[in-house]
Amino acid sequence: MSNYHIKHLEEYFQVYNKSVNDPETFWGEIAEENFIWHKKWDKVLQWDFTKPEVKWFEGAKLNITENCLDRHLITRADKTAILFEPNDPKEGAQHISYRTLHERVCRMANVLKEQGVEKGDRICIYLPMIPELVFTVLACARVGAVHSVVFAGFSSTALATRINDCDCKMVITSDGSYRGKKTIDLKGIVDEALKDCPTVNTVLVAKRIKSDITMVANRDHWLQPLMDAASTNHKAEIMDAEDPLFILYTSGSTGSPKGMLHTTAGYMVYSSYTFKNVFNYQENDVYWCSADVGWITGHSYIIYGPLANGATSILFEGVPSYPDYGRFWEVVEKHGVNQFYTAPTAIRALAKEGSAFPEKYNLSSLKVLGTVGEPINEEAWHWYDDHVGRNNSPIVDTYFQTENGGIMLTPLPYITPTKPTFATLPFIGIQPALMDENGKEIKGNQVSGRLCIKFPWPSIARTIWGNHQRYKETYFTAFKNKYFTGDGALRDESGYYRITGRVDDVIIVSGHNLGTAPIEDAINEHPDVAESAIVGYPHDIKGNALYGYITLKASGKSRDEDTLRKEINQTITEHIGPIAKLDKIQFSDGLPKTRSGKIMRRILRKIAHNESDNLGDISTLLNPEVVQSVIDNAL
Repeated sequence: MSNYHIKHLEEYFQVYNKSVNDPETFWGEIAEENFIWHKKWDKVLQWDFTKPEVKWFEGAKLNITENCLDRHLITRADKTAILFEPNDPKEGAQHISYRTLHERVCRMANVLKEQGVEKGDRICIYLPMIPELVFTVLACARVGAVHSVVFAGFSSTALATRINDCDCKMVITSDGSYRGKKTIDLKGIVDEALKDCPTVNTVLVAKRIKSDITMVANRDHWLQPLMDAASTNHKAEIMDAEDPLFILYTSGSTGSPKGMLHTTAGYMVYSSYTFKNVFNYQENDVYWCSADVGWITGHSYIIYGPLANGATSILFEGVPSYPDYGRFWEVVEKHGVNQFYTAPTAIRALAKEGSAFPEKYNLSSLKVLGTVGEPINEEAWHWYDDHVGRNNSPIVDTYFQTENGGIMLTPLPYITPTKPTFATLPFIGIQPALMDENGKEIKGNQVSGRLCIKFPWPSIARTIWGNHQRYKETYFTAFKNKYFTGDGALRDESGYYRITGRVDDVIIVSGHNLGTAPIEDAINEHPDVAESAIVGYPHDIKGNALYGYITLKASGKSRDEDTLRKEINQTITEHIGPIAKLDKIQFSDGLPKTRSGKIMRRILRKIAHNESDNLGDISTLLNPEVVQSVIDNAL
């Protein structure tokens, strides 16, 4: 299979050049040789970023689930497709083979049809990380319904907003969920949300925690009896290449959430191709992405990308700290995990507990480590490399967004020489450009600017559901004929890229443009610092000054705060220069974060600006209780 699995650096450059110089031939070959189609496309690509309109493999007919399931039944029917690792390790893991997964998805597809679901209907999925989540996602794709997975930790308000935005007719949920020692009343949250959702007429409920819940007559149905009664045969709906596959909402730092619409064929081709190469997946490997399916990472790199490659993918219900901080490493040892993909937030939390936990376990099966969600700071990178990978497993520091569908910048393991904090090189077919504020492309190396992409890739989101104008304004108006990521980046002397944070996280202090990420990296080098976030606030002389919110490790909590402040500013001076010193340093027990682990700087900015009475909805945060404590201790 030509160019499907890249094996050395010279080949990467050859394949990359082909993908950029002749994208249509390149992606046409990848699509034709590695997937099954009911009908081939009439045209590989049609695009116009001024509208913006992008179509890949136009005219092709397919069903993504035939590529993820049916075609594997000939050679991999008994291979584990989904390895479910429950919240409580005492419950024991479940191995779900490709045959069983196919049967369950067919049953679920028949349930959906019996409940009146038709091609094009939107279905909201509000489930914990249990096998039913995978069955449901794939069943929607099989019948041609558009799935909208909402992370099962969002509030009823956030859930209702997302249901109403795309007029879902059905919600699939469970009685509740486990999260470490806690249980969460998911059904109660759904009931509350549905008070304001007139389009929903059916709720299917999976049984997980076996709690007493209220079932609404003529609306709510237990899922399992319906599944048991359904046939294991289901002929997949034939879809058009550009038919909608799913809507996934990004929380967006301002305004209402944006429903990013991804379509079928291009998303399938790109998520599969990136999975194979970024994780160097081999036939009998056990792969684990610890993200939640509520995020794009879970869609592309727990479900669609791995299954399209016939991989074994772990579905993890738990949290890194339960029953203790060795849980991740216990799972790696138990299942012989070969590729492990997680967020820098999780790595920092685990590193805070020291190296004793990973050192208790045999991690020799690991071949590739990955990070996702935000740039990883240098200290966490080295801890991960030393104590988890044992300096033997390359770290792929991957960059992409909900809007992108798949990984955009990344090292390829055993191919690209890695460099801490750098996402290194563009993936095949991705054409990055750094732009200045006047809209000119910045050429050459050792430069920084706003990160744009010059040419469409197959898994680019096609629109914002119901609001194409907002899609155009958000991503295609800042720089002519380019997709703007909203992120700043720098390109080093060897052409490697490093994400420096959201462009709105660039603070101009005394005329100097200061990206917050490098300053935070410097602060995090201090031995007593666990995590930090920098925002700007108005200053009479400098225009803006820097305000640092800093969480300390246990070792720092007993120390004199003024001494610590001096040491932190000295560290910044050494790493970046005195211009980047902080005017205010507030020590905090935690920082407000989104569910995917991103620090909500918007909230910290408002607190620094003395606008804490106008924070907006904070119920969707991972830790809303932290916000009041930060306000109470503001300087």
